[in-house]
Amino acid sequence: MPTTFHAIPRERPLTPLLDRANTPDELRRLGEAELETLADELRQYLLYTVGQTGGHFGAGLGVIELTLALHYVFDTPDDRLVWDVGHQAYPHKILTGRREQMASLRQKDGIAAFPRRSESEYDTFGVGHSSTSISAALGMAIAARIQGSKRKAVAVIGDGALTAGMAFEALNHASDVNANMLVILNDNDMSISKNVGGLSNYLAKILSSRTYASMREGSKKILSRLPGAWEIARKTEEHAKGMLVPGTLFEELGWNYIGPIDGHDLPTLLATLRNMRDLEGPQFLHVVTKKGKGFAPAEADPIGYHAITKLEPINAPAAPLSIQKRASGPKYSSVFGQWLCDMAEQDGRLVGITPAMKEGSDLVAFSERYPQRYFDVAIAEQHAVTLAAGMACDGAKPVVAIYSTFLQRAYDQLIHDVAVQHLDVLFAIDRAGLVGEDGPTHAGSFDLAYLRCIPGMLVMTPSDENELRRMLTTGHLFDGPAAVRYPRGSGPNAPIEPGLAPLEIGKGLIRRQGQKVALLVFGVQLAEALKVGETLGATVVDMRFVKPLDEALVRLLAASHELLVTIEENSIMGGAGSAVSEFLARENILQPTLHLGLPDYYVEHAKPAQMLAECGLDEAGIEAAVRARLNQMGR
Repeated sequence: MPTTFHAIPRERPLTPLLDRANTPDELRRLGEAELETLADELRQYLLYTVGQTGGHFGAGLGVIELTLALHYVFDTPDDRLVWDVGHQAYPHKILTGRREQMASLRQKDGIAAFPRRSESEYDTFGVGHSSTSISAALGMAIAARIQGSKRKAVAVIGDGALTAGMAFEALNHASDVNANMLVILNDNDMSISKNVGGLSNYLAKILSSRTYASMREGSKKILSRLPGAWEIARKTEEHAKGMLVPGTLFEELGWNYIGPIDGHDLPTLLATLRNMRDLEGPQFLHVVTKKGKGFAPAEADPIGYHAITKLEPINAPAAPLSIQKRASGPKYSSVFGQWLCDMAEQDGRLVGITPAMKEGSDLVAFSERYPQRYFDVAIAEQHAVTLAAGMACDGAKPVVAIYSTFLQRAYDQLIHDVAVQHLDVLFAIDRAGLVGEDGPTHAGSFDLAYLRCIPGMLVMTPSDENELRRMLTTGHLFDGPAAVRYPRGSGPNAPIEPGLAPLEIGKGLIRRQGQKVALLVFGVQLAEALKVGETLGATVVDMRFVKPLDEALVRLLAASHELLVTIEENSIMGGAGSAVSEFLARENILQPTLHLGLPDYYVEHAKPAQMLAECGLDEAGIEAAVRARLNQMGR
């Protein structure tokens, strides 16, 4: 069994076996008896590398043995291995030729936090969002059948990701087409069963063996000739298995269910995977693991150790006094969490809904104070939105706390179930804009574009913490669907008014009066824009509302300035700047404009400041772009 570590090593550990297993081909040359030691070395090396870079932590520790067993038994990369989400894929990266690149993990121009097809032939499917693995592996299995190939397709999905409807749609379809594929349920929270031990491990070996499979098929042929006999035998078999294993649901969906087995027992894993590798039809293996396995603090606190930040050197110099004394504003998610509790105290109709983002969206306090009004629907974004619509139909005031990139998955429900019916649902959209090291799969790059085209939608972009609080109140009181999108991280430490006063809908605010150039800011770039405004003598406007746009203010600015510059941390195409240009065109106002925002490509992972600089959304970038346009105009 795995060695338990109690501290993250600061010095690179000695890993003589791992040094001989840089690729799966090299791994398969090792003796089976060496794999237990290799697992300990891999776990210690993972602890070391994530300590150097920061990143996802607990999930990878929990699949060390499973990752080794999969690459040992299957002929990867010819056999297709698909990881769900990818939080747990760091051991996979280490074993597939990227061990020395782990020092660049999640850094600019380094390797990604998730599997990416462009990074390695072993990354068969790019991920970042959950519940896609079964569909992707099924597609690969069908493609192999069409091509006459014997290659295998394996999907590894967690018990949390299995809650999404997409996963069950794929399970249903795979049985319908009798796909030759293996789905491994990595149950790291014992959410399906605690039935793990010697009996279930032994049973799994028996049920996955070729002898059992051939006996079962032979019996089927014989008993099928006797009226009703096979049906009785089948029901007897299912009843016997159902008493011992929790696989009835998957069996009813047409899968051959095996398990649960101990995901940290390498001999059992290897034997079971070998047995299942060549079985025909849809195969389902239930593996129970422990998140954070082998690192005592992570085992005790799997949520807290889902990801960690980079370890600072022991003798690192203290931060400069100027930085130490600088006031740090609260996180935007914390401002939302406090507002939710305050508004819930004032309005008994308010309910809070989240698709498995209680900690990330800061609903912990609300869930404890108002447990009957708090609903975590698990990883089921579509259900979260339609649930809110149903509640709104009968007088509740739902607040859906959701990440920008995850709301994309429920876009049909947002339009059809909420907006078409003009229901009172407030969307608190966290992680809007660029989010840093997690990269493009987690960036909220498109919400302004996909929200502002929906009729009847109120869309707001706060520039600081107090604006966020007031906009949340505005959206809550609004008659119809409303959205407030705000970024990850902390604000500029603006004073927060304790009350629950709304804003006047559709009204922007001139923050600095200048001349010639007007900077129209939609969101948190206001602080940078004010600095640029001082340098260039420009007018700076906090637009606040993307929809409805403050058309009167835009008309006034166009009449009194030579250049209008829109600034947003959203895709330029279809974003807030597009709304300004559409209005000017509609009113036949011929006015030079410059749109600054996210470019027409996916901005790769890096530090947030690096990403903003690349997009020209920092102070230097904004100033340079404005000066360049003025030069073009001959000003």
